[in-house]
Amino acid sequence: MPYIYDDQNIFAKILRGEIPCNKVLETEHALAFSDIAPKAPHHVLVIPKGPYVCHDHFALDATDTEIVDFTRTIGRICAQLGVTPGADGAGYRLISNAGNDGVQEVPHLHVHILAGRNIGPMVMARD
Repeated sequence: MPYIYDDQNIFAKILRGEIPCNKVLETEHALAFSDIAPKAPHHVLVIPKGPYVCHDHFALDATDTEIVDFTRTIGRICAQLGVTPGADGAGYRLISNAGNDGVQEVPHLHVHILAGRNIGPMVMARD
């Protein structure tokens, strides 16, 4: 399936410096920044710098270097926030939405790191 990347999405504009962000960490291939509408005490978005629409697009088309850098950036952010699971019971939720059914709002791969409280059930049941 060909992925169509919209280079006018908000994350592309952030990457180009057209829109400011509260940067948490930047690497050669990834950018992490605070969510502007946090849903938890810690709510950080991590995006690859490449033009990837969703996780499957990234997994199939990104270079090994991009994939490793992006994945390690997520690990570094969790360590930096002090939310890696341990004896104190801390932890986090990692979320990536894809497409309409996944309720993806921005067509650029991004993961949400949510932490600092119990995040609740993964999915609410529907009748």
